[in-house]
This record gives sequence, structure tokens and C-alpha cells, in this order.
Amino acid sequence: MFASMRSRVRAWITIGAGTVAAILAANLLGAFGALPEPEIPVFAAGQEIETGQWRVTPLRAFVTDQRIYDAPIREGQKALVLEVEMTNRTAASTTDYFTLFKHGLPVGEESETPFVMLTRDPSMTPELHPAMKERVAFVWALPESATSPGEIPFSVNTKTYKPIDNLYGVPGWYNEQELGRLVIPVSEASG
Repeated sequence: MFASMRSRVRAWITIGAGTVAAILAANLLGAFGALPEPEIPVFAAGQEIETGQWRVTPLRAFVTDQRIYDAPIREGQKALVLEVEMTNRTAASTTDYFTLFKHGLPVGEESETPFVMLTRDPSMTPELHPAMKERVAFVWALPESATSPGEIPFSVNTKTYKPIDNLYGVPGWYNEQELGRLVIPVSEASG
């Protein structure tokens, strides 16, 4: 009885020592260290950006205190406008572009989601059709007191295409992540 108990204890000690040795070796070799973050690309105005479902060319950015493109900017607010040319690279018309750009201004909740409209007419949140290049304005409401620096960084986001979604079994664009940063000069347009 004691012999079998001794052999069990020896086995447990051997297994424990082996596990500790493996963890120490892995730690010394850097297995538990963080991988270096990949460099985030920086895009400029006029540079074509492929985001997966969109091909985007940022044109200009400006801040105005006037109503522009019929965006519902209220009294006491300014509009931060980012004009881009967009081409839908998918096979279907879509409005899945609201989170494509996120500005880097610390201004609060009123500017989280942009108003998106065509620049050629006052159509708000239009469906963009496949392979048609459209000039689009992303308009964020800012408080009137917000100061605009000479350049504003925008996050450019992308999504991954999945032929079959895990939840519904349908194809779509999922798992949004940052593709890069757009740094663009911002002019002040006042009325």
C-alpha cells in the first residue's frame, strides 16, 4: 500500500517539476511576452484607400457654422465635414458606411455618429450602389465652442467578409477593426 502511494507521490512530483521547468523555459524564451504592435498606416488626402467593401479617396475636411448639405445641424453647433469619393466594392447596394471614419476630436457624445449625404443632392444616408463612384460628405455635429486644430486624425475602419456568419448563416461584413489613420488638414469655413 505504501509502495503504491510512494510511486504516486513520485509521479506527481515529477509531473509538477516537469511542468514548472516547461513554464520557466517558455518564460525565458519570451513565449509570454506581448507581440509588438504592427505599425498603423497613415493615409493622406487624395490617397485611395481600400477598406474591403469600400474604395475611398478622402478629398477635404472643413468646419463650418453654416447649414451644409441639408445636414440637421442645430443652433449652437458646428459641422465637421469630411468629403470623400466612395465606391461600393460589394455586389449589393448598401448603407454600411457609418463607422468607416471616426474623428479623433474629444468633443463628447453629440458627434459620435455622422450624418452621411451625397454632395450632388441633399439625399441623406443614401444606398450606394455597386461599382458607382459617389462623392459623399460625412458630417459630425460639434459644439459651437469646439476648436478645430489645423489637422484632425480620423480612424479608417475596415470589416472582414465572411461567406457564412456563425449566428445566422448568411454572408456579410463583420468584425470591424482599425485599418489605419487619415490625417487631413481642416479648414475653417464661416458664413
